[in-house]
Amino acid sequence: MGEPRFETDGTVVTVVLDDHPQSAVDLGDPTLLTFEYVQHLALCVEALAGGGPLRTTHVGGAGLTLARWLQHTRPGSPQVVLEPDTGLTEAVRRELPLPRGHRIRVRPVTGEDGMAALRDASADLVVLDAYAGGRVPAGLTTREWLRDACRVLGDAGLLLANLADDRGLRYVARVGAGAQETFGHVALVGLHEVLKGRRFGNVVLVASVRPLRLFDLRRACASAALPTGVLTGAELARKAPGSLPFTADDAEPSPEPPDRDGWRR
Repeated sequence: MGEPRFETDGTVVTVVLDDHPQSAVDLGDPTLLTFEYVQHLALCVEALAGGGPLRTTHVGGAGLTLARWLQHTRPGSPQVVLEPDTGLTEAVRRELPLPRGHRIRVRPVTGEDGMAALRDASADLVVLDAYAGGRVPAGLTTREWLRDACRVLGDAGLLLANLADDRGLRYVARVGAGAQETFGHVALVGLHEVLKGRRFGNVVLVASVRPLRLFDLRRACASAALPTGVLTGAELARKAPGSLPFTADDAEPSPEPPDRDGWRR
């Protein structure tokens, strides 16, 4: 990976890596979430994760936008960030220092190795938001990795995965099939036009061993600032019938994103 750039627009600093915007951070206001998918991640946490501190594992760090938001909205939350790019982490710490009293710990490991090393039922929330060259790494959406994430979450935890896909959501449908098989309860949150498969974009995959509170999730989406909707696991499966989970033998990264002018992460 190349050296990160930090582009400033008013109070917001965007971390750019390999010409792809990775994070947007406002040091003065951690609740200002610029990217739509980060707004959707936060919406899911608020709607489904209950109140109080959350033991959180982030797979992928970049500017630590959601970790900063959690620190601000759920003070005292112990957070582990699995981020193998030490150069990126050092640059972010230098340019965008973390707040005092935070409990955010960054480990210089991949999402595969880092997840495998975590204890059973050691997290309330796992957030997958890892990209390399604008694509989700293949090893982080397989049946095997999802089983590891489920082990770390135990019976009461919540998985949120930021995924990007082309029209038709065929890649997301395969990840969803693996999550359905592993967790049993799955939903998608995203902009209506992306959920309808009309354009390339990001969606948040939600998975849990416990039934999801879909009424609460839909109500939160209905009041969101952006035109946001929910798809159930069954609705996703109908979009791409016969989708099979990715495995270690046939894993693929997410589809290639458009050029930067069309990139909306």
